[in-house]
Amino acid sequence: MQDPDIFERINALSDEEELLWSQAGDGRGLSEIERSRLDSIKVELDRAYDLLHQREAKLRAGEDPSSAEPRPVEVVERYQQ
Repeated sequence: MQDPDIFERINALSDEEELLWSQAGDGRGLSEIERSRLDSIKVELDRAYDLLHQREAKLRAGEDPSSAEPRPVEVVERYQQ
């Protein structure tokens, strides 16, 4: 996956997140399914940003950035904020 593909994924997820929150702002709140989807979006955004950071680190280290791979959810979600 190349940087433009990752940015496209981030933008699509962010757009979906924004849409869900805007629907919640209409006074009806979020359904359980929507809350679950927002949680999934958060995780996928974290993984996408992590992949970008890996690619940048590899590039700076003189390595091939295309060798970076998305890390499992269990790894990314244990990072300290």
